[in-house]
Amino acid sequence: MSGFRWIVTPLCILWASPGTLLGLTIGLASIPWRGRMQRVGRVLEFWGPPIALVLRRLPPLRGAAAVTFGHVVLGRSLADLNCTRAHELVHVRQYERWGPFFIPAYLLCWLVLRIRGRDGYWDNPFERQAYEEAP
Repeated sequence: MSGFRWIVTPLCILWASPGTLLGLTIGLASIPWRGRMQRVGRVLEFWGPPIALVLRRLPPLRGAAAVTFGHVVLGRSLADLNCTRAHELVHVRQYERWGPFFIPAYLLCWLVLRIRGRDGYWDNPFERQAYEEAP
């Protein structure tokens, strides 16, 4: 498969691009308000006060140290990004597999789990995989 990497990698990036565009929109909007950005491999990471505020207060994300949208990871701080990077990279790979269906699939799992009285985050198969692969 490594011989086909030059074909597969751009296709994975394109497939995940709807999530990436959402993450880029949020990340770039934070820049005028002391938001910061760096590239790690093929992932862009954003952090800073506006992103920290969103991650602390927006209900589905409340309390998260970081969140992934395609090839963009938004974190409260650089330290949080450093601590969660391995976990968030599992989500990047999930976006590469699920593409534009990742967010609906994740939210559907979250909703079904909540309706069944389970935890929408900790019992979510996407999160369980991320914790198993990057404890």
